[in-house]
Amino acid sequence: MDVRADEFTEEDLARWDEEYMSVVEEGRALWGSADLGSNGVACGQCHPNAANTHPETYPKFQQQLGGVVALRDMINWCLQNPLEGDTLDLDSDEMVAMETYVHWERRGVELAPGKH
Repeated sequence: MDVRADEFTEEDLARWDEEYMSVVEEGRALWGSADLGSNGVACGQCHPNAANTHPETYPKFQQQLGGVVALRDMINWCLQNPLEGDTLDLDSDEMVAMETYVHWERRGVELAPGKH
């Protein structure tokens, strides 16, 4: 049995990039939408362009949550608290889109898990 990955074609890479960017755009739309909360606030009002979210530092200890958490846990905390909305399922398309958008905005930043 051959366990090596298949070779990627230029068409594969283009298709995957297109799919990735569509998820980034979905995340950007959610980030800017007040529909995730009940008080008219959107994530992007406090964090325009995902500023000051530092996804490169997760997982890390978050005082608000009392333990070491992943970025998705912090996103849900913000949805529930400042936005006064419902949390997203951790594996939902919406959560994946929001995480993808935040990571895309911080592309190129060195990983630093646990950093404050």
